This record gives sequence, structure tokens and C-alpha cells, in this order.
Amino acid sequence: MDDGPDTLRLLHTSDWHLGHTLNEYERDREHAAFLAWLLDTIEAERIDALLIAGDVFETSSPSAKALEQWFRFLGTCSRRFPDLDVIAIGGNHDSAARLDAPNALLEGSRLRVVGGYAGRDKADFVFPIARGDLRAWVCAVPFLRPADLPDVSAEDPLIEGVRRVYEGIFDAARAVRGEGEPIIAMGHLYMVGGEISALSERKVLGGNQHALPATIFPNDVAYVALGHLHKAQSVGGSPHVRYAGSPLPLSTTEASYTHQVLSVRIARKGAAHVTPHHVPRTADIVRIPTMGAASPAEVL
Repeated sequence: MDDGPDTLRLLHTSDWHLGHTLNEYERDREHAAFLAWLLDTIEAERIDALLIAGDVFETSSPSAKALEQWFRFLGTCSRRFPDLDVIAIGGNHDSAARLDAPNALLEGSRLRVVGGYAGRDKADFVFPIARGDLRAWVCAVPFLRPADLPDVSAEDPLIEGVRRVYEGIFDAARAVRGEGEPIIAMGHLYMVGGEISALSERKVLGGNQHALPATIFPNDVAYVALGHLHKAQSVGGSPHVRYAGSPLPLSTTEASYTHQVLSVRIARKGAAHVTPHHVPRTADIVRIPTMGAASPAEVL
């Protein structure tokens, strides 16, 4: 796809899980290598906006080291790429209050963090991003907990409540966008038909039985940047509704899986073109067979 003046370049990533340990091994070195690679990729791809779709941290009380990695990354982005928009939302692993705490310092910058839903107006979730004459509007919706949802009378009030929240935020974006300006959605959700990664994903919204249909995203949304599922995939056969997946393997079941981030080109008419960028594996996961299941040579 030709990157003309009417094309926005986005990079979609999610589920970093800073502070994660795997079988009691810390992942700090792997995360540091990923973040360094991500910064180089932003430069090489001449990215206009970085979208981080939730689960920045592994736990709601991240370690000082994990917090330092997060703030160092944001600071480096601001200095190295002063024209880069960074928009991050909270996931089900994150503390909404902890993610939102530094927002007074970030106010007026191109770094936008939406940790939680409560206490915000619908317009507070809508952010403009621009390149040249092309402007788009990002609807950055964090992980929605049952307490965030309106009371509705429906066969499944949780699913209908999520739909209503998104409808209100999309309406806020339509109220400010100009003719032909694309809408981009962000969410941390479990969608119908999503392929989960065994052992590494928490059940959300009443326990993954409340899978959300892709129809919560209307036709005028050019791209949907999702987080929560750790394997990159499109949703319901819609190439513009995507999970980026996690950048690191978060369980041993992902040993042979290739992790990635997604480069997204969006043209003025709203067409999205997606290209995966595979994340280099810093530490391999190797399973050694037991002596009873293999010969000594195979074990060695």
C-alpha cells in the first residue's frame, strides 16, 4: 500500500504484561528487548500513532521495575518521536486508578492513557490523530467491568450493556469528526469465536461465556484494535477487527507460536491494510523430555 499524504500509519500492540514471570523466571530482560525493538519499529515504519490495547501490566499492583519500564518507554517515545501519538487503554489485569494516576503530568502531551471507564464523559474517550490533511478519531475504550455498564433489560444485559457503552462513545466521535474522517476503535474484550491461549488468559465479563459479537462495531469504524486474547487473529472473518496478541509467550503452550505487532495503514476513505511484524524471540522455551519418555541422547 502506498503511503501517500492521505494515509495514517498505526501500530497496534497489546498485552505486554510487564512484570510477568513464567515458572518463577522474571521476564524483565525479554520485555526490555521487546520495547527497544518496538521503538526501532516505530522509527522504521514511520508510525503516526501507537495503540496499546490493554494489559500493560501483569498485575494490578506492578513492581517498581515494571512501572519503571512503562514510564521509561513513554518518556523515550516523547523525546525520540515528538510527533507520535501514543494511546493506551487499561485491561483486565491493570489497575485503572494506577494507570490513570500520572495523567495530570501527561496532560497536553501526545501520550494519552485511559485506565478506566468510571468518572469520564463519553467525549473523554475520543482522541484525534492526524497526518498532514488526514485526521482520524480514536475511540479508546478500556476494559469494562460489570459495574461500569448501564442497567438494561435484555436477554444478556452484560453484552447489551457493553454495546450501549460503545454506541455512546461512537456517537461522541461522530459529533466531532469531519466528512470522510475515519473512526478507529480500541477495546479489551473477549469476542465471539476468539481463539484463547491455554493457561495464560483470565476469564472476563462473567467468565468468557459472555463473548461479544463483532456487530458491536458498526460499519463506519475503519479499524478495531483489540486486546485480551494472546494470539493474533481477526474476529468473525472481519479483517479490520483484530487482536494483536501478546508480544511475548505468556505460557509454555505458546512455545512454538510466533508473536507479533500489527502495522495498520488507514486511507481517507477508511480502508485498512494490516501487516504483521514478528517480534524477535529473546529467550526460547525448550521442553526437555524425561528419561522415562526418551533416550539419554534425546534428553541431551
